[in-house]
Amino acid sequence: MERRKAIPYINDEVATRDFKYYIFDWDDNILHMPTKIRMEHRREDGVWEPVEVSTATFAMIRSDVAHYRPPSDGGWNAAFRNFADEPGRNTFIEDTIAALEKIEHGEIPGPSYNAMRKTLREGRIFAIVTARGHSPETIEKAVRIFIRYALTESEREEMMSNLRGYRKWFDGVTEFGTDAQELDYYLHMCRYSAVTHDAFKVRMEADPIYQEKLATAELSAKPELAKEFAIRDFVEHIFHTLKRTGGLGRSVSIGFSDDDKGNVKSVSSYIRQELSKRFEGIKFVVYDTSDRTLSKGRKVCVSGQLNLPGF
Repeated sequence: MERRKAIPYINDEVATRDFKYYIFDWDDNILHMPTKIRMEHRREDGVWEPVEVSTATFAMIRSDVAHYRPPSDGGWNAAFRNFADEPGRNTFIEDTIAALEKIEHGEIPGPSYNAMRKTLREGRIFAIVTARGHSPETIEKAVRIFIRYALTESEREEMMSNLRGYRKWFDGVTEFGTDAQELDYYLHMCRYSAVTHDAFKVRMEADPIYQEKLATAELSAKPELAKEFAIRDFVEHIFHTLKRTGGLGRSVSIGFSDDDKGNVKSVSSYIRQELSKRFEGIKFVVYDTSDRTLSKGRKVCVSGQLNLPGF
């Protein structure tokens, strides 16, 4: 007897939703990664000794140039060697798996871990913006691993039904591909920006506005500028996607979360001074997730009257 092909479930109710999109920092925001940064620490006797620090510690000491510096042999490239793709080994993927396995064994996840899970279940477009130096392909691969580890089978089915619903609503699709093909389409709609990756830096340096900003910025301010550029890129992507599909008439909101106070301050100011004026129809929310005692972080900036439940 010929077996009938299962008809995939399509959630048509997504057409009634408002438009919420998310931008996530990765380290210590979604996952507490075990990747270490190589630094040198100045002891009380004035001697510099090699140390390894976590990303959370680095966020606190990176401006303390009196006591911390990159390795004298290799500089910042040596400090962040494990934060870029290497031939024959991918530390980011290894550490992502290690972090997810620790959560399975009871370790508390990052403050935006559940927001990321919800974003995926609902099929919302998102961006990963990290200070790492990995390629977009590497970060997307890590997201696929996150889906495999962090979502249950029923939650993955929920995600796929929502993705097909969005494809039907936005693109008029009536014939769908396999789950793998639909997941590919969705993840390729998202953005993955590792701001110290060479291709990202080339693209940013070619932008006339950021050419000028980079030329006058202090070295310590350049990571924040890079995140600004990545955020602007994602907001423009969302704007043009909604314009193409006729969705700009609906309520649109974008949330950003980061555990680095310097990034939070910079992005908050950038939203107030530039993005909120350029994209008046979009509502922005910024969350500071640096305080581990707060499970979802602290809202520090709102442009437009908006509350994002569960973010």
